[in-house]
Amino acid sequence: MSSSQVGDRPSTAAEREGRVLDRIDEFRKRRPRLLESVVTLAHGAGGKSSAALVDSVFVEAFRNPELEQLGDAAVLPLPSGERLAFSTDSYVVQPLRFPGGSIGNLAVHGTVNDLAVSGARPQWLSAAFVIEEGFEISALREIVADMRDSGQAAGIEIVTGDTKVVGKGAADGMYICTAGVGVIPAGRVLSADRVQPGDRVLVSGTIGEHGMAVMLARGELAIEADIDSDTAPVNSLVEALLEASPSTRWMRDATRGGVGTVCNELAQVSGLAVILDEQSLPVQPQVLGACDMLGIDPLYVANEGKFIAIVPRAESDAAVDALRAQPGGAQAAVIGEVMAEPQGIVALRTAFGGSRIVDMLVGDPLPRIC
Repeated sequence: MSSSQVGDRPSTAAEREGRVLDRIDEFRKRRPRLLESVVTLAHGAGGKSSAALVDSVFVEAFRNPELEQLGDAAVLPLPSGERLAFSTDSYVVQPLRFPGGSIGNLAVHGTVNDLAVSGARPQWLSAAFVIEEGFEISALREIVADMRDSGQAAGIEIVTGDTKVVGKGAADGMYICTAGVGVIPAGRVLSADRVQPGDRVLVSGTIGEHGMAVMLARGELAIEADIDSDTAPVNSLVEALLEASPSTRWMRDATRGGVGTVCNELAQVSGLAVILDEQSLPVQPQVLGACDMLGIDPLYVANEGKFIAIVPRAESDAAVDALRAQPGGAQAAVIGEVMAEPQGIVALRTAFGGSRIVDMLVGDPLPRIC
């Protein structure tokens, strides 16, 4: 029997494609496996290696219903019936200051945004500093001032913290860890379980600025481009979106691993397909040019002030209009749709009329960007 036959009849292209998709679907249903014996930079990239490390080490050790949701924040019910969102994050970016922001801005925006896309209104943050011996006090004051200004802009307060000092050469200058708490309004529910075929995929603005800005700021590449990080709080944008589209299904900020990885996470947990449209992706020309020169897909480049939202088709126009009316949302766009098939797959309709699978990020093309 030839490879192009099944039984006694030739297989069609659709049948061959179906068998390939079935094999991919079966592979994707497997739990991620941690094969390495040591931690690598890829384990911090937010892709397949990160998922394997989290599942095999942390979830296995700390297993509980809240943790197993693996959201940007844990949603915790209070005896009063109210719900809190609780999130934590660490920041190890190099360099500490880059076009458009600093580690201080990131430390506030990252946690605020995790709370916001979980449906919460951010209220309070903690901040813990690990500072290298010899770090200049003037530079420390500047970073703390960035955190203060970012907190004020986001409408939150930094209410507690901690400071540790380590030996020279042990911390690349400074690491910052933040945790945040927000209150979820009554009746507001965001969950991948609510996503349905026919829903639209929205992005709140142009993608890829943060990752490329940090990479170019390191001065290791012979590339010059006018790219600023997009680091910013998204809580005002989220509130505007939810007012215009009260049936919004799910949201996630596209940080490590970018839009491609976030969409894969949704596809895997929902069992649905996410079909993106390449021509609808908002990417600044300078970001696209830098990505092309480095051979990096902008879908995998980190953002620090953008989020993905899944909204009903009937509310998608109102949602985009609401975002575009807000500062930071002028380039919001519908970039795709949710479909029933092929299950668990993210695909991109290309500008040439074809399509390709957008897999979960493998490796770490842009380490230490947040």
